Amino acid sequence: MNLSKAKKIYFASDQHFGIPSTEKSKIRELKFIEWLDTIKKDADAIFLLGDLFDFWFEYQKVIPKGYVRVLGKLAEIRDSGIPIMFFVGNHDLWMEDYFQTELNIPVFRTPQQYTFQGKHFLIGHGDGLGPGDKGYKRMKKVFTNPFSKWLFRWFHPDLGVKFAQYLSTQNKLISGDEDVIFLGEENEWLVQYAKKKLETKHFDFFIFGHRHLPMEIKIGESLYINTGDWIRHFTYAEFDGEQLSLKKFL
Repeated sequence: MNLSKAKKIYFASDQHFGIPSTEKSKIRELKFIEWLDTIKKDADAIFLLGDLFDFWFEYQKVIPKGYVRVLGKLAEIRDSGIPIMFFVGNHDLWMEDYFQTELNIPVFRTPQQYTFQGKHFLIGHGDGLGPGDKGYKRMKKVFTNPFSKWLFRWFHPDLGVKFAQYLSTQNKLISGDEDVIFLGEENEWLVQYAKKKLETKHFDFFIFGHRHLPMEIKIGESLYINTGDWIRHFTYAEFDGEQLSLKKFL
C-alpha cells in the first residue's frame, strides 16, 4: 500500500471503554472521538489494536449496551472511504461479525503483516505473544474455545455481561494485564517476540498494544512501538510515509 500525498496511518489501542464507570468512561470516549475527528482529515488508514471495550460479547441478536458515540464515529469515518482495521484484544476477544457486517471494518485475531511505502510492518494486539505468561495463555485457550462461547450464550445478557465485566476488572489472570511499568527488554515479552521474528524475516516496524505502556525500543535496525492506552496516557502511533513515531493526544 502506498500512502496518498500528505496522508498518514494511525494506530491506537486499549481504550477499555466501559470502566471504571459509565460516566467516567464517557469522558474518555468523547476524548477518543475528538482524536478521531482530528486524524480523519489526513488519515489514509486507521488501525485499532484491540481492547476498544473492556468487555464485548455478541449474542445472535444482542450486543453490549452503550458505546453508541464511538461506534457511530467509526461508521462515519469508514463510510467516508477511510479504511479501518480492528485487531481483537484479550478483553474483546468474543467479537464475531458485528464490525464486519455493520461497520465494514475487518477484524483480525492474529498479528498481520503489511507493507507501506516499502516499509514492512508486523501489527497486532500483543496478548499471549512471546515467552512466559503461561497462565494467561492457558486461560485464553479456554475462553476462545467454541464450547466455552456456546455455554456463555446460555446466560441471559443481563447476567452474562455483568458477570464478565466483574471478571474483566477483578481477575488479572483473565485480563492478562501486567504491571504497567517497564520491565526491561529481557522481560518485555513483546520485545522478545519481535527479536524472535527478526531471526527469520526482516520487519522495519513492530506495532502492538496490550501493555498499556507507551514504548519505543530500537531492535537493531528495526523499531518496536507499543501504543500505550487511552486510560492514563492517551497515546497513539503515526506513520507519515517515512517515520513511525509515538505521540500523545492532549
